[in-house]
Amino acid sequence: MRATVINCTLKPSPEPSNTEALTEVVTAELRRRGVEVDTVRAVDLDIRPGVQTDMGDGDEWPRVHRMLLDSQILIIASPTWVGQPSSVAKRVLERMDAMISETDDEGRPIAYNRVAGVVNTGNEDGAHHVIGQISSALADIGYTIPGQAWTYWHLGPGPGPDYLDDDKGHDWAAKTGRAMAANLVAVAEALAARPIPPPSQ
Repeated sequence: MRATVINCTLKPSPEPSNTEALTEVVTAELRRRGVEVDTVRAVDLDIRPGVQTDMGDGDEWPRVHRMLLDSQILIIASPTWVGQPSSVAKRVLERMDAMISETDDEGRPIAYNRVAGVVNTGNEDGAHHVIGQISSALADIGYTIPGQAWTYWHLGPGPGPDYLDDDKGHDWAAKTGRAMAANLVAVAEALAARPIPPPSQ
């Protein structure tokens, strides 16, 4: 089984990413359960605006798209800014919109029989809003969203230290992240054993 993680931090590599730090808790548990994990930091790539799989010469989204097709598990990891998913996360979801009209050999949307979850960090309120926005978009695209397929760390309202600066709440976020990984693997295995059937003719 393979997982793809798209980190939608605004920070280019190699700058430390709070979102990446929490995501590593989830990916460690996935690897412990035998899942191969590939991670991409979307801000490092030239991902063009648009709603097509390939926006032309130089567009690096097609490589990410191939990673999604090679994976049974997807994790979108995003910080919260002004109570919203990052602009990078919104760009990623816009590009994934093309997958709604792409089908497999049996006529199913290509995201069917794949699962997805969300990791979120921030030093302000809004985690459930961000998780809900991203999860809803992924469900529209065709991904199955297991129960509690998310984890987050938020300091609380107002400005303050980031995940890497403050240990408060790490135990809860880590425990929830490990549960998230277990739930993603369990549902992915169930779908592999009993796939969603193709549409009736």
